[in-house]
Amino acid sequence: MADNAATTPAQKGILGWIERSGNKLPDPVFLFFWLIAGLVAISAIASLLGWSALHPTEMDEATGQARVIAATSLLSPENIRRLWVEMPATFTHFHPLGYVLVVMLGAGVAERAGLFGTAMRAGVRNAPTFLLTPIVALVGMIGNLAADAAYVVLIPLAGIIFHAAGRHPVAGIAAAFAGVSGGFSANLLPGQLDALLFGITEASVETVFGDFTANIAGNWYFIAAMTGVFLPVIWYVTDRVIEPRLGPWNAAMAGQGVSPEQRGEAAPAVSDEGDRELTAPERRGLRMAGLAVLFVVGLWLFFTLGPGTPLIDETATPEARLTPFYQSLVAGFFLLFLLAGWAYGKAAGTIDDHRGLVKMMAGAMEDLAYYLVLAFAAAHFVAMFAWSNLGLILAVNGADFLGNSGLPSWALLGAIVVVAAVLNIFVGSASAKWALLAPVLVPMLMLLGISPEMATAAYRVGDGATNIITPLMVYFPLILIFCQRWQKDFGLGSLAATMLPYSIGLLLAGLAMTIGWVMLDLPLGPGAGVFIESPATIQPTGPAIAE
Repeated sequence: MADNAATTPAQKGILGWIERSGNKLPDPVFLFFWLIAGLVAISAIASLLGWSALHPTEMDEATGQARVIAATSLLSPENIRRLWVEMPATFTHFHPLGYVLVVMLGAGVAERAGLFGTAMRAGVRNAPTFLLTPIVALVGMIGNLAADAAYVVLIPLAGIIFHAAGRHPVAGIAAAFAGVSGGFSANLLPGQLDALLFGITEASVETVFGDFTANIAGNWYFIAAMTGVFLPVIWYVTDRVIEPRLGPWNAAMAGQGVSPEQRGEAAPAVSDEGDRELTAPERRGLRMAGLAVLFVVGLWLFFTLGPGTPLIDETATPEARLTPFYQSLVAGFFLLFLLAGWAYGKAAGTIDDHRGLVKMMAGAMEDLAYYLVLAFAAAHFVAMFAWSNLGLILAVNGADFLGNSGLPSWALLGAIVVVAAVLNIFVGSASAKWALLAPVLVPMLMLLGISPEMATAAYRVGDGATNIITPLMVYFPLILIFCQRWQKDFGLGSLAATMLPYSIGLLLAGLAMTIGWVMLDLPLGPGAGVFIESPATIQPTGPAIAE
């Protein structure tokens, strides 16, 4: 019955419209293929119409003027040849691919060894009652590093813990869901999402301005602050809005809140597993994992500050000396997750030998099978967008339009937050949306003096806030089933209505934080600020589209 409730919701109201509209969209992979087809047609038309723009950074040596960039048809012989000849390179040189594969080699071991799940259980199981909500929310946001494990371990566990504390289990599930999914980008440390998004940001900058190396820690301070900002929002909404709305928890209420045991049903295995006490090997594993983390942190400090300072370029300008350190963070997180997972697994008995470790690394790559297909489509869309020169033309003229509009930077970035939040209702994949938006958005904002890191940060705020209210979110039916364990008549509308106050609160808090961050010009991460010097050597004075 729960499955039917999850897959056949009433098609009424705004939620029904969202679901019907979203279901009409193709899979993100095919969405990119359709966009490529449209891009080919637009490039041909733009070439015939003679669309062009003045390049913001390059000069024509013959004339001494800014180089004119004309729209190029993707049906030209040169671009057709490039598409088929360079297809392997287009795919393998897609920056997010390398970043994600490297980080996931380590994170996959930590997840499969049980480190992430055990750490989340240890974090919330014995939490004091009065701090239960904020601890669940905080562990949920930090649990984003564990990807799927946070959904299948922490969220049902939160319901059990709230029930044991005499509180409404659905409130615990809602708080955990808000932390894991609504606070999707909030965290105390950069992780695989940073590698994924900044890889796309890097590729987008290079389509216009050439070589650029993304700093995976470029949003570190920002996402850590998001964690602090979102925590009281989730705490307040849970304790002051959602739990009073749900009413006092009474497991004996007929037809309402009854546990599976009272209904004569078996509880989901994942929930029972999550509720058990930590064993001695698991505690020993956590201690060993903590030592492994300290070892990696110490190793990186040694490489940065020790003899020879291999992660500091002493010959570079002061602002560029830490570039090797930033570039090494992808490898650093790979090693941190790998060694921590291995140390936990050996101590807890989930990894027998090096062969088991290798199998876990291989399993992590298997989990990325769908992502590889998506990356193939996204890589070609981004590359072909660059070949057509439409990205540069739109960026230059878009920047000119926005510059002439007189809108302050905080208003532009606030608008990006809202657009990302709305788009997220229909296209759930964070990487798919950013691959669509970044090729135009990032260069355009750079021409206005806004850094790629700030553009990425604004997108991340909007991307997470509406995760928890769209039925198109892949885990939405699963969360519904978790709720129905405790409240049998809990439907899709009930879940959406429960999560809506969180979504509104997180969006408003994230929007206010983004605007304040820009107005105060705070650093986003090590070596990353809100503003940059515009790369344009010539400021465009009007649309450069040829008649």
